[in-house]
Formats: sequence, structure tokens, C-alpha cells
Amino acid sequence: MNSNTVCSFSSLSLVSRKNHHLEIAQVGVFVPHVMTSVCFVLFFFLDNCDDALVSPLPSTALTSSSELFSTHSPSFAKLNRRDGAGGWSPLDSNERQWLQVDLGDRVEIVAVATQGRYGSSDWVTSYTLMFSDTGRNWKQYRQDDTIWVFTGNSNADSVVHHKFLHSMKARFLRFIPLKWNVSGRIGLRVEVFGCSYNIADFDGRSSLLYRFNQKLMSTFKDVVSLKFKSMQGDGVLFHGEGQRGDYVTLELQKGKLSLHINLGDSNLHFSNSHTSVTLGSLLDDQHWHSVLIERFNKQVNFTVDKHTQHFRTKGDSDHLDIDYELSFGGIPVPGKPGTFQRKNFHGCIENLYYNGVNIIDLAKRRKPQIYTVGNVTFSCSEPQVVPITFVSTSHSYLLLPGTPQIDGLSVSFQFRTWNKDGLLLSPDSIYLTITKGGLKNTVVSCTSFFTPCTCILPGTNLHDGLWHSVNINARRHRITLTLDNNAATASHATTVSRIYSGNSYYFGGCPDNFTDSQCLNPVTAFQGCMRLIFIDNQPKDLILVQQGSLGNFSDLHIDLCGIKDRCLPNYCEHGGKCSQSWTTFYCDCNDTGYMGATCHNSIYEQSCEGYRHQGKTSGFFYIDSDGSGPLGPLRVFCNITEDKIWTAVQHNNTGITRVQGADPEKPYTMSFNYNSSAEQLEAIINSAEYCEQEAAYHCRKSRLLNTPNGMPFAWWVGRANEKHLYWGGSLPGIQQCACGLEESCLDMRYFCNCDADREEWTNDTGLLAFKDHLPVTQIVITDTNRSNSEAAWKIGPLRCYGDRQFWNAASFNTEASYLHFPTFHAEVSADISFFFKTTAVSGVFLENLGIKDFIRVEINSPKEITFSIDVGNGPTEATVQSPTPLNDNQWHYVRAERNLKQTSLQVDSLPKKVLEAPAEGHFRLQLNSQLFVASRQKGFLGCIRSLHLNGQKLDLEERAKTTPGVKPGCPGHCSSYGNLCHNGGKCVEKYNGYSCDCTNSAYEGPFCKEEVSAVFEAGTSITYIFQEPYPVTKNASTSSSAIYADAVMSKENIAFSFLTAHTPSLLLYINTYFHEYLAVILSKNGSLQVRYKLSKDGLLIFTIDSGNFANRELHHVKINREGRELVIQYFFCCTADSLSLDPEVSKANAYGFTGCLSSVQYNHIAPLKAALRHPSVAPVTVKGSLTESSCAAIMEADVNTVTTIYSSSGMSCQEGNGEFKRCCRVRYSAENKLCY
Repeated sequence: MNSNTVCSFSSLSLVSRKNHHLEIAQVGVFVPHVMTSVCFVLFFFLDNCDDALVSPLPSTALTSSSELFSTHSPSFAKLNRRDGAGGWSPLDSNERQWLQVDLGDRVEIVAVATQGRYGSSDWVTSYTLMFSDTGRNWKQYRQDDTIWVFTGNSNADSVVHHKFLHSMKARFLRFIPLKWNVSGRIGLRVEVFGCSYNIADFDGRSSLLYRFNQKLMSTFKDVVSLKFKSMQGDGVLFHGEGQRGDYVTLELQKGKLSLHINLGDSNLHFSNSHTSVTLGSLLDDQHWHSVLIERFNKQVNFTVDKHTQHFRTKGDSDHLDIDYELSFGGIPVPGKPGTFQRKNFHGCIENLYYNGVNIIDLAKRRKPQIYTVGNVTFSCSEPQVVPITFVSTSHSYLLLPGTPQIDGLSVSFQFRTWNKDGLLLSPDSIYLTITKGGLKNTVVSCTSFFTPCTCILPGTNLHDGLWHSVNINARRHRITLTLDNNAATASHATTVSRIYSGNSYYFGGCPDNFTDSQCLNPVTAFQGCMRLIFIDNQPKDLILVQQGSLGNFSDLHIDLCGIKDRCLPNYCEHGGKCSQSWTTFYCDCNDTGYMGATCHNSIYEQSCEGYRHQGKTSGFFYIDSDGSGPLGPLRVFCNITEDKIWTAVQHNNTGITRVQGADPEKPYTMSFNYNSSAEQLEAIINSAEYCEQEAAYHCRKSRLLNTPNGMPFAWWVGRANEKHLYWGGSLPGIQQCACGLEESCLDMRYFCNCDADREEWTNDTGLLAFKDHLPVTQIVITDTNRSNSEAAWKIGPLRCYGDRQFWNAASFNTEASYLHFPTFHAEVSADISFFFKTTAVSGVFLENLGIKDFIRVEINSPKEITFSIDVGNGPTEATVQSPTPLNDNQWHYVRAERNLKQTSLQVDSLPKKVLEAPAEGHFRLQLNSQLFVASRQKGFLGCIRSLHLNGQKLDLEERAKTTPGVKPGCPGHCSSYGNLCHNGGKCVEKYNGYSCDCTNSAYEGPFCKEEVSAVFEAGTSITYIFQEPYPVTKNASTSSSAIYADAVMSKENIAFSFLTAHTPSLLLYINTYFHEYLAVILSKNGSLQVRYKLSKDGLLIFTIDSGNFANRELHHVKINREGRELVIQYFFCCTADSLSLDPEVSKANAYGFTGCLSSVQYNHIAPLKAALRHPSVAPVTVKGSLTESSCAAIMEADVNTVTTIYSSSGMSCQEGNGEFKRCCRVRYSAENKLCY
């Protein structure tokens, strides 16, 4: 290939290489290009890596923890062998035994097989695997991020074969028996299947350079794959750069892998076109990690182990231009544009491919394309480093001996942890701790009266999971504490007593019940890993500790660092920030709009209907249409009216906009921004019953659709970027306006008013209401460039009403009835919410089964709801018990949730039941059957509605239409929600929900809670003439008098609020045909009087003199009388200091009332509301000026309650602690008036 060609591939063939390696296909046709060559390759893995690896090994390659007899040694443990005792058996059968295979070299392992011991009752029924490259630093085989337990044998001679879901690379493999035949012993024969491949070792100063055949390699597609392992957290794995500013770099940074790429866009500054992505964690663990980078133009897929991130590079360029060469393992000649000063990689790389080229294979064969810098070897050197893991916060410790009575001491080691606190070291006289992520050591004197001294290294984040080195040196009276070999930041302290080395050094913790002063632990025990422990400048062999010949330990994993990054992947949803300890992770949900252990649950309702159900009134709210799903919350206006609940989404231009100078060559366009994604708007529209947007086009010599047969001069663009040629008020597919459908256009020859092209202004206005086309995203106008041509347009906000899901319900009429839906896929996070009502004592609401896993929600008894789930660790059951029966035929709410941290169940407002999830074990929920609402096995009788699974809505009604035994819908909402209708409002049943009828209430609004009030000026009054059954007439006949006899004032329920500064005032006056009356007045001194005149009694006067009620503050009065018992209750904002009785009562009728009256109610009649809302229909007369206003707005005040007890003799009493709480109960008779 020369510098004048580009290689682009149009055909495919397969080139198979031996040794079961990566297979490469590279075929192409050459196309002329200028001074560059562009290449890409396709490559495959062929599934032929299945050689038997144990059979050809010498018998010495198999070792074990122990052997029963020489005839049971591991040398007889090859598959199908019958010599010796026919397999391996250990001395004791317990879980501490193991069988190890040394495969000679690092190989790829794809499968294993096992047998029991030939002709015996000894076989293993389950086991785990561990693997290593050195016979040290073992790693457990995991699948689905869980330590995998393999099923073993059921007899001695059958072969059980297991193919790995993901292959492993190792030299050493250990079989760890967990369980075995209860009637025998551990017995094992094994085989391992796999293949070998290429490897290279870089020492931190070496690299491989892959040199191109031409000066510049320009590629629009690149594929790089490799595996690596290292003990160093930093180092460049590969790098390439060009003189135009292009570069690509893959490097380790603090144990994470970063990919930097720049495609050299000349229009952008270097810093603006640079793209960096970081993946992985704890990659310096001396274990193998896989990397795959795929780039096509600006699209890049970056994979580390099993985690992939997709991203696009910045800038406009699609090609990566690299000069001369690519370097692997480091940057040998820094200084070119884009080059970073970085460490070289120190570790091993295998199976290194760049665009199909096997770099290591070329280097091994000394091909001229590869230039080697420094010492690169083709076997992986293994540092003899033995890590240990402290497992428990209470029992783990490591005891190592020291050399006693040496003048001074010296201890150094490395550690890594996620915990902020823990004991690192406690020798005879010093303890070293990590506290709140910082390092601290305290010297404790050998006698108790000396004061301890402390060395602290503040501000260091030592719980970041990275390896940190600690060195503590003490000479005479001086202690020096050094962190990460940084002498400049070392901490120093002096002691009273001289310091000597000790006999014993405790790492990580102290033994149980240990009171000896040799081990002191002021904090919790350490959870984490340690390695490279030196005491008195001598390294400690931790394998000797494992073998029991050095020191002592408890709850340690030796030769294994069990650290795990629980924030990778990040299971905190919706942008939650993840942090972790050794055993779990935590999610910070602040500013996300979500809550819960994993930020799974939205804090917002899914629709305006949900806010209405909470009793909210109109206003701006955030709604989250898919609940816990991926769509974020959206701010909308909820217009919560009596009949429909409207959701309005504003855009950036809802006013009238004038347009001139537009023609087909230079069209006018306006795009609309709803401050939301298209998916959010689509979710709102799809869940609504009806949606609309007003479209108005005002025109003067500006044609709109150019009807009847012309090309439109204006159009709008809707969902899916689709162009639409109909206007508001018309139908999709019909190029008309509203007047065309109604046959009402100004000129009947056209289907739009504006198409008549008249000199005077006219308009076409209507509603766009076809949901699948909404919202309007753009409008285009092209006919305003002629003489006197002008247009003005307006696109209104998106408006929708009706939540199709909130009241979506199904009625299950038999125990055998159920609905089925597709499998519920919720591997790591699941939430289920619904409403139910039933009279049955038990039943299953919902269940979904897998092979072993399942999920179920059921009512076990009238007072008990249970959420059951099994993800492979055994069933977990969360149960909520109610103090009252739940089978009361009322609606009840259930929400069940399961995530990696918790399983929880909420029923109504009862306390939530929360169960913590185990830190280890299976965590993926694997379901494969259909999802059943109700159950085929244990049915449910009753109703279920508003069923959501992970925010997705299940249409119960639609499925119920075609399912026997199930009916769509469920009546009886008022029995559960009638209490939401206040102030005498009546609940009215609807098919989808309910409404509040406020006809007989003094209030209005969706829940009869909005006050109806008005300002009365001097001379203003309202007169309401009672109709049946309370007619008032002077010329009633005898018969009519008999009819009206029942209308005697035997009971009143009166309520109103008032605000005034004028006295005396008449607030309320009621009279009857029988000359009975009731008057409520304010006396001249501001006291409140209630004056009763009943037919058989004299005038009764009740005075409430607890202050001046004409104080420009809002007061609320309730008067209830039934028979001879009267209750007067009033509320006011401020408590009076005392009750001063002033008997002065003046006649207030002539003065009327000046002020504000609100929510006036007399029995079932609301006279003020009738006067304001229905003055032409209601039997009401208004005199003077009556202006609707809000009394509450005039005077906002805190409300205290006052209830006063009065007798006809003026007696009163006071109750409570300084507050007025009065209630008047009076019984009337002809002989006396008794207050009690």
C-alpha cells in the first residue's frame, strides 16, 4: 500500500490461524486518495479453543492441600484415570481442601470437567474455582458478578462438563470442594479445556513501536484489543500522534483506564476538541483485564472488562491522522504535539491487536514493522507479592513477631480500603489508625500517667480504594510517619518515653476479648487489603503465616485481595452519586428529582391527575411521566378544574409574531423549544386522553395552504420531524383549515380564509388535536414578500387532559380469572405499584416466575400484604400488617420495590417494611415466564387499577376486554375518595374516577375548598328568597300553610367568614313566614351578637365579647342549632387578653355591612355564591356594588379556634390553657332557659 491509496473493504474472507487465536479477515479494494491510506479490518474469534490441558501434563503438575494415602494423591486426579485409588481424596473432608493444577504457562481456559473417585462412593457435589498466574494472589471465578458455585457429580464415574460464560486466563487453577456425597468423602478427577496465546512483559522503561509503511496513516475506523495486568496504577498502554494535532492515548491513571482522543479539528482549539473517557477501577490488582476500543468516524465504543461506554469525539473531523508509528507500553520520544509526560506501563500485555495486526506476534518473530525499545520479554514475570484481606470489622487480625528491645522500631506496609475508619497497626507502644479517611498514630506511654502524643496526616483521602504505602519509624523519643513515600509531607511527634521495638505487631485488629496492653484498638477493625509488610526492615513471608509457621491470624484471606468496587457499575440511578464502604455502596440523590436507596423513585407525580388526587389546586408542578423510568421530570402547569384536569407545556414563543419578507427562496422558520426532550413530550401525550395546540394564522395578502390544489405556502412540523399540510380545526391528510370543513370560509372557492388573498386582515384559527402529530416543533411561512403582504401567527402551548392510566382498572370476577403480559425484565431494580380493593380474604395480585427466581405480591389475610422475591439466594418476604382489615372494598395503595440494597413494601400510609439485601450473592432477577396479574394458581377476587412496573403502565382495561372472567373498569370510587369533597360537596361517580359536586356548598373548585367571597360597599346587600321547601309568602292559603308548617326554623347550620372595620354592622338576617328571625350583628363596640326570635320564645341575645371583631382581620363563624341546643363557634387570628362583657347592643339594621364576606352557607343554600355565579337564575337580588374578591388575600392570618358556651342569662365559662374554647348549648322551654 502506498501513500496515494486508501483501503476500503467491500468483501469478506476468513483467514484462519493456528493455535486457536484471534481470526482476522482483511479484504479490500483500493480507491485513489491523496497522500493518505485508510484501512479497517473485520476480525472474529473462532470457537476452537478447546484443547484438553491437564491430560498431557506431568503428574507433578497436580498438587493438593493434603492426601488420604499415597494412592489417593493428586497425581491420580486426571479425568478418566483408574490407576492408584482412582482419583484424589484429601486427608480430611472439609471446605479447606483444594486440588491445584499448574498448566505450565498462562493459557486461556474455557471449560472444566469433573468426576468422582473411580469405583467409590467419593465424589464432590459442588465446588468453586480460583485462578492465579503465580500460585499466589488468587482470584475467585465469578459469573454475573457473583462467586460462582459449580454443580458437581452425582456418582463416581459420570463426567460433568461446565463451559464458562466468560473464559479466564491463568496458569494455576484450584478446585475448592464445597459439598460432597454425604455417604462418602471428597473424591475428584478433573480436566481443563482451553488454548495458549501471545504475551509480552514491559518493565516500565520499554515499549514496542509499530511503524507504518508511509509517513501518515489516516483511518476512519480503528479497532484495538488487548488484555493487561499490572501492580502499578499509572502507565501508558499505547499512544499515537500526528503533526496536525491528532492523537490517541490509552493509559492507566490511579487504577482506572483513560482513553484520550483528538481528531485534529483545525477549527477548534486543542483543549476544545480533546475528548477523554475513563472506565474501570482497581485495575492495578495484578489480575488480567480486557480492553476493546472500536472507532468509526467520530463514534467510539470503549470497553473495559464487561463495561462499555459509547461516546462521540468532539469537532468535525472523522479521520485519525497518525505520523510514522504507534507505540505500545509507553511513549519513548515525547515532545510531539499532543504528547503527555506520562509513566510507561509496567506489567504484562497479551493478545494485542491493532486493526487486525497481532503486534506481539510480529515482535516475537522480529518482523521489521516492530521496533523494540528497552527490554521487552515474551513471558510474564510475576512479582512475588502476597496480599491479604481483612474480612471482618470485629474478628480479623494478623499477628506478626518483631525483634524485641531494639532501640527504635520500623514498620512499613501498603494498604487499600474503602472504609474511612479502621485500625492499621498496634504494636507494644503505638497504634496506627485511619480515621475519617486520614492517617493518625498515637503513642501510648508504658505507664498510664504519661500523656499520649499524636501524629496526624490530615486531608488525605486514604479510603479511595488505591494502594497507599505507610512507613512509621521511631528512634529514641521521635516518631516519623510517612505516607506514599512523600518525605516532604511526613508528620513528626516526640514522646516522653523512649521507644523500643516490640515482641508482637497486630495488624488490622485485636483478638477477641484481648485485654493485654500489647494490642489497643480505639476504633473499629480494619477492612481492606495489605501487602509488602516489613518489620525492622525485614520482609514478612505471609505464606508462612498461612501455613501456620509464623505468627497468627483470624478471618483473613491470604494470597488474595478481595477488594471490590461497588460503584462500578454505578447502580445509583438518575444521576445519583455513588460512594462506598467495604461491604456496600451508598447513593446521594440530592438534586436528582429522585429518592430511595438507589435514587430509583421519582419524587414527583406521573401526571396532574396524581396531584389532583392529593388535593392540590392549580399551579406549576413537575411531573415524571414514566416514574422510575429513564425520562426525567418536566415542569408543567396543572389546571385542576371541576370537570377536566389540563396539563399545559409552554414553549419559547406563545405570543403573536408578525412576519414579513418571506418567500419560497427565503422562508421564515421558527422552531419551538419546550424545555424538554421529545421523549418526555411523547410520554405526556401518549398517556393523555386528549391533547391540543391552538394554531392561528392572521393574514393580509398572505396565503396559507394555497387551497384548493396548490402547493402550501405555510406548514408546520410535528413529532418525528414530519411535515404537515393541514391547519388547526382540520383533520390529518386533508389540506384544509377549520372553515373548509365547516364550509364557512370567506370565499367558498378556497378551504382557508387566508387563501382568498384579500387586502384586509382575516385569520384561520383552530385546534390541532391529532395526538400522533403533536407537539408542533416548527412553523414555516413563505408568502409575506409581496406588496402589502403580512402575516402574524401564534402556536399555543401543548395542552392535554385525562390520565389514561390513573383510573385504568380491571375487575376480576372469578378466582380462575387473570390477565397475562410479557415478561417483567427488571434484573437489578424493580418497582411495582397499584391500587386494589377486594372483599376476599386472600389472593395473588401479581406474579412472574423464572426457572428458580420469582416475584410475587399477594394479600395473605385481611390484614396482611406480602411482597416475595427470589433472585437465587432463597426467598425474601416483606410483609406489612394493617391494624384494620384491607378487604373492606375500599381502594388501597401498594408499592413494592427491590434493588441491590433493599427490598421494601409500602401499603397506604402504614409504616414501610424494609429488608436489607445481602452484600454478596446473586443479585440479578432472571424471569422467563409471562407476567400474570392475578394468578392461575391462587386467584384474586376484586379490582386492580393504575398498575405500573418500573414506571411503565400496563393497560389492564384493554387486555380485560378480550379476557373471560375479567371486566374493564371498576366502579365505586366515591366510597374511597368521597372524603376529598369538602364543605358539603357531594362525590359523584364517574367511569374513570370521581368529581365533587359543589352545587350545595358555599365553596367551589375541584374539591369544594376554594372560597367564594365579595367586597360589600356601603348600601350593598344580597337578598335570597327561599324556594321550596322554605317558601316565604304573605298570602299563603290554609293548605299551603299546612305544607309550610314543617318549614319552621327547627334547625340551622350557618357558616360564613367576614372582615370589616365598620360598626355597627348587620352580617346576616333570616326571617320566616311565622315572624321568626335570626340576626348576626356587630355591635358598636365590635362585639359579635347572635339574636334569635323563635315563635314561642322571646328574643334571645348571645353576645361574644372577646375583643373587637371589626379589626380588619378575617373571622370565621359557625352557628349550629338543632331543636333547643345551640352551638356557636368562631375562629379568629389573635387571642384576646380577657373577656370584658359590654351589654351595649345597638340596632344595626340601618347600617348594613361594609367589608368582605366569604363562603356564606345556610343549610344547603349558598346565597353569596348564587349571587356571584348565577345572578340571573337564582332567586337572589343584589343591591348596590358587589365586587368579587378574596378575603383571605386581604387578610392572611394564623387561625386559632374559639368556641363559647352562653346561656340566656348571659353566663359564660372559659376552658383550656389561656385559649378561648367556648361552646354554647342552650335548652329552651316556656318556663325557663337552662344553660348546661
